[in-house]
Amino acid sequence: MLAVQQMLQTHPRPVPSESQAHIISCIEACFVCVATCTACANACLYEPNVSDLLTCIRLNNDCADICSATGCLIARQAGYDLDLVKSQVQACITACTVCASECGKHAAMHDHCRVCSDACRQCAAACDLMLDFVPA
Repeated sequence: MLAVQQMLQTHPRPVPSESQAHIISCIEACFVCVATCTACANACLYEPNVSDLLTCIRLNNDCADICSATGCLIARQAGYDLDLVKSQVQACITACTVCASECGKHAAMHDHCRVCSDACRQCAAACDLMLDFVPA
């Protein structure tokens, strides 16, 4: 059993079981995206054409920060403001979509950008699914 799943299940106010899998997927995708975007930005810094990758580096860093905040906010499952959670998750979807698009421009030349683009798209999809399970 994964640590995130264990934490959600052992919380005194557990999330409803029908939404738990989507919440876990979203939290995990956010933190995978943090690590991937951070690593991609670092790899870009060591490419010979670093000046061509400045937008990519910036968006990687922005996306990593937004995904980190989103993952943490979602992990605090009790007592949160629904409007804030929805806004943050939507911001995460936007950041991931923009970052995926930029990394996608460099994917043919840089494998790290391809990997990052895929992770960002997966995070955006997981966040989008999670929004369906946030109470109205």
